Amino acid sequence: MSLRNVAIIAHVDHGKTTLVDQLFRQSGTFRDNQRIEERAMDSNDLEKERGITILAKCTSVEWDDHHGHKTRINIVDTPGHADFGGEVERILSMVDGVILLVDSAEGAMPQTKFVTGKALALGLRPIVVVNKVDRSDARIQEVLDEVFDLFVSLEATDEQLDFPVLYASGRNGYASTDENAREGTLTPMFETIVKHVPEPSADPNGPFKFLVTLLDRDNFLGRILTGLIFSGSVKTNMAIHALDNDGKIVETGRASKIMAFRGLERVPVDVASAGDIISIAGLTTTTVSNTICDPSVSEPLHAQPIDPPTLSMRFAVNDSPMAGREGTKVTSRMIRDRLFREAESNVAIKVTEAADRDSYEVAGRGELQLGVLIETMRREGFELGISRPRVLFSEDETGAKTEPYETVIIDVDEEYSGTVVEKMNIRKAEMTDMRPSGGGKTRITFSAPSRGMIGYHGEFLSDTRGTGIMNRLFEKYGPHKGKIEGRKNGVLISNGAGEANAYALGPLEERGILMVAPQEALYEGMIVGENAKTDDLEVNPMKAKQLTNFRASGGKDDAIRLTPPWRLTLEQAIAYIDDDELVEVTPRSIRLRKRYLDPNERKRASRAKAA
Repeated sequence: MSLRNVAIIAHVDHGKTTLVDQLFRQSGTFRDNQRIEERAMDSNDLEKERGITILAKCTSVEWDDHHGHKTRINIVDTPGHADFGGEVERILSMVDGVILLVDSAEGAMPQTKFVTGKALALGLRPIVVVNKVDRSDARIQEVLDEVFDLFVSLEATDEQLDFPVLYASGRNGYASTDENAREGTLTPMFETIVKHVPEPSADPNGPFKFLVTLLDRDNFLGRILTGLIFSGSVKTNMAIHALDNDGKIVETGRASKIMAFRGLERVPVDVASAGDIISIAGLTTTTVSNTICDPSVSEPLHAQPIDPPTLSMRFAVNDSPMAGREGTKVTSRMIRDRLFREAESNVAIKVTEAADRDSYEVAGRGELQLGVLIETMRREGFELGISRPRVLFSEDETGAKTEPYETVIIDVDEEYSGTVVEKMNIRKAEMTDMRPSGGGKTRITFSAPSRGMIGYHGEFLSDTRGTGIMNRLFEKYGPHKGKIEGRKNGVLISNGAGEANAYALGPLEERGILMVAPQEALYEGMIVGENAKTDDLEVNPMKAKQLTNFRASGGKDDAIRLTPPWRLTLEQAIAYIDDDELVEVTPRSIRLRKRYLDPNERKRASRAKAA
């Protein structure tokens, strides 16, 4: 049986996962009577809701061309978001070809460009699939021209530019080389993959060498390391050792279990040989980008280094007056176990315990990545107090302070480009490139300190009326940029505990924007809204109307009409808070509060800070 390893690259919502479902169905991977979930590749709830791929996954289909030739096609799904970008380059090192899936109306989008650029740089040859060709607003030829221009701008070679094109509808399960076809099967896609993607260039006769690309945890088997066999073969219980990038031995052990992908399942096998993508269990400390090999091998395979974490947040036990009412997991021991378990399987996250043992410093690649972790934990029943994200500083050889910089690529309509440049300048970003990208849009590239980008995304979307697209990539550690302006407005703080009252909230609307609704439970020190001025203001949102026998003059009592409260999502709340504030996260609520609930303690803390 011959082998093909391909990665699928697609922007959010361009139909990648639906297409893979159809590949399974038509290759006979699923039994006819087997119940299959829609979008089988996006397996966790958050991926299904947000429609994004967070974890890279491997699957495999077997295709029989009815001439007696069987081919196993290993398909690797890639995350499209730059916060998970560290995974992308490692994943692409496992495959020999890529399928670029583009929407017939939307065309190639920036996230796709980020991954495609990496794929072309590695010399992989693309197959372009124009998906959703049955859309009423499809513009197939223009989209193909855009893809060609994109490849040229990414410095593709001549043979990469000579790419095969398929016109497909993932939902209806057909692909064709004819753009007018509106029915059929995915057979042309299987044929194109077999024809255009080379077989793995692995050496079947050399000593066993395997590069770890993904890491997973199983309650029974412990660490599961997934990757590509570059040479030789591996048998169950064979002696192996793991090397880091410098060739030092990380650990020695045995391959206690070898698993290959069959459809969506991992199936135990006794032996696996060069070119296959498999998972190995049996090692305890080996991690991503280590080389697992025969004990005779001392040279590690070249691996993409793991990007350093650039942001950290404090995860603390929830100590608000409402703690423990909504969540089931509230103790520091439970939070500790959960965070260390996450750090074991997610290489981009580092966890350190604070001196008070009640809080943990969690460092990661970006707000989205840490936001996904917090959201996952609150769904599991955790209650947490989360601090404002901090950037991780470093020092250069001279001892000067350095901070992480990001390359920020912004695609925006020309009319908004002035606003974006102005806002980025306030955040100490330097513009490195600006060019028209067609269709009345401008592409602006900045080199920006990560610190200035915290919390900008929401503001950016409202500045560009939701049409702008921003992509961020870690660039380097560079010189410290000095003070960057934070949030300009103060907040309205509740001065007592009780239920919010419409009579009290009415007059407060003139003071700013409210974040709570009548009848909501409040406590002292909780943030109930944003002040229109720059200082914080303590207010009483619980004051009720004094009931008397006197009627209001004019014959009618004033009816209070309140504007609906401003509800922050988790990501918005984390980006919004200041250094002396926390986000209280529970399975049912997201509340903002001051770190010190007592006003006297707040004054003492601000005096100490000023001193």
